[in-house]
Amino acid sequence: MDKNTLLQVWPIPAFDDNYIWCIHDGHSALVVDPGDASPVIEYLLQNQLTLTGLLITHHHADHTGGILNLLDRFGASIPVYGPAGNDIPGRTEVAMEGDKIEIAVPRISLKVFEVPGHTLSHIAYFANIQANVLEPMLFCGDTLFASGCGRLFEGTPTQMSQSLAKFAALPKNTLVFCTHEYTLSNIRFALAVEPNNLNLLSWADEAKALRAQHLPTLPTTIGQELQVNPFMRCDQADVIAKAKEVSGENDLPTPAHVLAVIRAWKDRF
Repeated sequence: MDKNTLLQVWPIPAFDDNYIWCIHDGHSALVVDPGDASPVIEYLLQNQLTLTGLLITHHHADHTGGILNLLDRFGASIPVYGPAGNDIPGRTEVAMEGDKIEIAVPRISLKVFEVPGHTLSHIAYFANIQANVLEPMLFCGDTLFASGCGRLFEGTPTQMSQSLAKFAALPKNTLVFCTHEYTLSNIRFALAVEPNNLNLLSWADEAKALRAQHLPTLPTTIGQELQVNPFMRCDQADVIAKAKEVSGENDLPTPAHVLAVIRAWKDRF
């Protein structure tokens, strides 16, 4: 294979609103968070792709439910990368903060971030391609969504705030591959937080147009999320003011305090 062959990242729809991401070079494929094996098997066979690895971000069944069936179908020796803990079926490699995962085919180098919040052991995979072949890519599971963030099932607002800060420090052109098509509902909430955010208003129109054509609103970018996502904007005056208004608190000293208020509001929105 030509070393400059462009990697493709394709969303395989699953369940009602999941995306299982397939990273491939036209020959070999990595699959991210296969909650269901069936659509993955169909996609790989249709496109004559060889499965060479699975990347798992967290233990929820809609991200792990297809692992064992895929190993059964394509080979028990396929590596399965995932977070620490005993709740990732078939995992062969524990991936931890700062680890660098080198995949030979499709050729990609991934850096691991530990990003607790949605779950305590949640991780994300970041690919910063050096050869000017691709923009950087982030596979972030359910930590960050387009215009939103994951519900705090296990972690704390402080942990989620710290996790999102790791993402905010990435290059602004980083493509963000989230795993759910929650964008329109997230935008409705984001507009309740920042009704006068012009970037958000423009994005709302763009996202509605994409969904009207049954097209994904993903990937988004880090730069875009810093402009439109209230959970990435907890240091911004308008978001802080709205959090104070909603909570009745005059003192929200850190972004984590602000995130705690707006995440709780989103949960009941």
